[in-house]
Amino acid sequence: MRKWWPLVAICLGTFMLLVDVTIVTVALPDMATDLGTTLSDLEWVVDIYALALAALLLGVGSSADRTGRKAVYVVGLVIFALASLVCAVAPDAGVLIAARAVQGIGAAGMFGTTIALLGMHYERKDRNIAFAVWGATNAVAAAAGPVVGGVLTEYLDWRWIFFVNLPLSVLAVVMSVRVLHEVRLPARERVDWMGSVSFTVAAGALTYGLIRAHTDRWTAPFTLALFGFAALALIVFLVAESRHDHPILDLSLFRRASFTGIMTAALFLQAAAFAYLLFTSLWLQSVLGYGPVKAGLYILPMCGAAFVASALAGRLGPWPPRLAVGIGLLLIAAGAALQAVLDADSTGNTVMVGLVVSGLGVGAATPSLSEAALASVPAERGGMAGGAVNTFRQLGFALGIAVFGAIFQARVEHVLRGDGRVPDPEQGAAALSGGQAQAVISSSPPGERDAVGHLVRSAFASALNTTLVVAAAVAAFAALLVFVTVRGGTRDTGAEADPTGEGAPEHGLPAQASP
Repeated sequence: MRKWWPLVAICLGTFMLLVDVTIVTVALPDMATDLGTTLSDLEWVVDIYALALAALLLGVGSSADRTGRKAVYVVGLVIFALASLVCAVAPDAGVLIAARAVQGIGAAGMFGTTIALLGMHYERKDRNIAFAVWGATNAVAAAAGPVVGGVLTEYLDWRWIFFVNLPLSVLAVVMSVRVLHEVRLPARERVDWMGSVSFTVAAGALTYGLIRAHTDRWTAPFTLALFGFAALALIVFLVAESRHDHPILDLSLFRRASFTGIMTAALFLQAAAFAYLLFTSLWLQSVLGYGPVKAGLYILPMCGAAFVASALAGRLGPWPPRLAVGIGLLLIAAGAALQAVLDADSTGNTVMVGLVVSGLGVGAATPSLSEAALASVPAERGGMAGGAVNTFRQLGFALGIAVFGAIFQARVEHVLRGDGRVPDPEQGAAALSGGQAQAVISSSPPGERDAVGHLVRSAFASALNTTLVVAAAVAAFAALLVFVTVRGGTRDTGAEADPTGEGAPEHGLPAQASP
């Protein structure tokens, strides 16, 4: 049993940081009321955490190879805990958003080292088990966030979704210090500061531009300036990576179709499976009037399905990455499509089957993504590979929320404008998208409130349907790309782990040297 304590310590930190990606979704209406937020504020509360996490993962994974994976993981836990405390006592939306950004920095230190830490502590069959458990933890955490958030918000207060991190963080720090061992690679590489900074700027400017696009319009000068700045930063990143001796992301790996397919799948999976849950939560609470717990419980089947699928994949596998990830993405596409049948009279039961199907897809695909990424690079770049796949996953979530937010609000506005009962469709769409459905209904003349209520339900359902259809299309496209690009076989050499503990898992993409 003692050999599994490192896995427990790693999974505890992973569970906390991933729960905090989605835990705020069911608390958003309460936050909006308490802090007086807009849709952009709500999106940033969710998005800034995922964005900070995604933007820093590449640099963290690479630098941790030299500075020590255990040290970076523990420091990340401490930062995460302190930022959670600030989030819990935030007096306004600005402080909350800033604290969420710092929380994401701590989470990057944790998440950017987890895969390499697993590689350090386990080998052969134990490594397969460890990755299966870690994959199940990923799937459960992402889907369980709304349930945990709902319980804490309804029976205590939305601030407790952050207070609860404090005792768990202390436990994780104590366990990590006691059971994890440390390995440092020789510090012979120059730190790729230009790559780290330019990637962070590119990701941040792009996400901010997408969020501003549906408030200031796509052609607004500031929006276009943000997109241009993001493109410039991306060019700087590509140049920096091509010229650096030891880049945070080895661009030559993208010459291999398998690596490109895995990274693209990671980007699209997280967007298609989880980004729309923010709007599902707003629909369940602000339109249907469910409490946070009831809203969270409607998403619980997704959590259970993800756990079961991930556990079965670990027990019955290993599966070829192309098969596991491709089928998982097809299930996510089918699940989103099954949910896209809402109308003004729909209830939470309408989306449950689709959420279960999506959960099965998440559980099937997530473990294989990580194993395949780690196996696709030389052993000494294990931290970089782990950081890369997790970066693309979280970046997909951050960009997904921003893109879906623009699509969602545009569709709401289109329906309101076509009906004519709401005098200012643009303002009404912003209010509905910000979780203020009842305020829109109450502001209408008494004799028209029933009609306006039906219109609000129709507009929200139509917008959510459109968002879900886009999510389904994204997942289906990613599945096709995986089937075309990713190799179908598994590597079964049974080689022992390398002395640094970084080697690839037994199964996944063939481990080849960089061309």
